[in-house]
Formats: sequence, structure tokens, C-alpha cells
Amino acid sequence: MIEIKKISYKYPGSSKLALENIDLKIEEGQYIAILGHNGSGKSTFSKLLSAIYKPTLGKIIIDGLEINSENLLEIRKKIGIVFQNPDNQFIGSTVEDDIAFGLENKMLKPEEMKTIIYKYAQEVGMLDQLDREPQNLSGGQKQRVAIASTLALDPKIIIFDEITSMLDPKGRNDIYKIIHNLHKKTNKTLISITHDMDEALLADKLIVFAGGHVIAQGKPIEILNNKEIIEIAKIDSPFIYKLSSLLNDIEPTYNREELIKEICK
Repeated sequence: MIEIKKISYKYPGSSKLALENIDLKIEEGQYIAILGHNGSGKSTFSKLLSAIYKPTLGKIIIDGLEINSENLLEIRKKIGIVFQNPDNQFIGSTVEDDIAFGLENKMLKPEEMKTIIYKYAQEVGMLDQLDREPQNLSGGQKQRVAIASTLALDPKIIIFDEITSMLDPKGRNDIYKIIHNLHKKTNKTLISITHDMDEALLADKLIVFAGGHVIAQGKPIEILNNKEIIEIAKIDSPFIYKLSSLLNDIEPTYNREELIKEICK
């Protein structure tokens, strides 16, 4: 479990709080999507959660451990982060080398490393690309390798920091499938910072930021059906909802299958 207890954060040199009095609980195994416009505080929150920043006020507790200088190393072993730009994450000269990098730091035996590398390369659909150089991969492939590299370290919590924002529609869909399968097959806590409302629909719970505050949290349909929240947070509606809203005699819906049934009537 992750407990966020009344945290506030002020950037050095700033007189204004970037986050104020955030109080949240995230249960183990949940898939959370964090939404908000640019400047809402969601990216600052992700950096606090991953122990890159330290709260100005309040505390964050992960698996019973409060994030502080004494247990920072232990906390960071529990958390994996996949960033927005995959080019900033590559360390190895090939896909295999990149997935292996973190494992080498854990001093694993070569045969054990191979098993782990192959397992997660296959899980993200990159098993046949292990010899490829990073610069020869597409954006979506690079992001899949970044996910495999994170999974190889077996963190309990994975933070996805706007990882589909630089991808084309196919690349985004590939990533959604990986995250969805990961959520179904494991008990890892998945936290996605995103602008993408179609991804948000896949989550168990949405947390919406605006002006450095949490203005709403709850099930995706409940949040995205609330026009006031959407307007305050300056977030968009999912494509399926916008499409169904334009069609005559069809009730707006977030469900693709429901829309197809209504159109076929």
C-alpha cells in the first residue's frame, strides 16, 4: 500500500506551492491513472512518489516504510519508473544489453540473467529484437524495451510517466495492451501519469489534479461523466465518447462494444 499523508511541495526559489495538502491511499495491485492539465501538479507528484523529490510538508509511506534518507535505497528497490522519452533511458548498446544492465548491478549469474531477459523481452514482444541497436528501433519498440528493463528488476510499483505521449496510435495501443496484461497477470501497483483519456478508461481508479490539488478520485466512468471535473481539470473526453456524442439517437458511451451494438440496431 502507498499512503500519501497531507504532502505539500514547493520548488526551491518559488513562493508558491506546486502541490498542497495531498492525502491519498493507493492499494496494492491497483492500476491508477493520474490526470491533469500541464501545470496541474501530476508530474511533481510522480517525482515525490518515486523519491526523486522530498515533500516540503507531510510524508509518503510505502509498504510501511516512510520515505526518508535512511531507507531511500530500500524504497527505490520497490519502485520502477518508465519515462516519457525512451531515448533518455537506453544505456546498453543493444536491446539485450539494456535489459541486462540493472540485472548486472544485482550481481546475478549469467544463466539467471538470460532467463529473466528472455522472459520480459517476450512479454513485451521484443524477443526477436534482442540484437537490435536502440537507434534502429521505433518509438514504440524503444518504450517496450524500457518497460522490459523495468520489469526485469521486479519492482512492486511501476510509475509510467506519460509514456505514450510521443507514440503513434499503433505504438500507444501496443503499450496499452502490455500494461493491461501486466495488470491482469500480476499484483504490481501500476501508476500511469497520462493525458490520454482512452488509457484512463482502462484503469481501476482515476486521480485528477488541478492547480496543485486533487480535485477528484474514483472510477473512470464516474469521473469522466462529470462535466464540472472535466472543465476544471481541462481534460478531454475519450474518443469513443466524443464519437458517440455526435451520432443521432445514440446515448453517449465510453464503451466500444456498446457503441457498435447501438450503431448496428
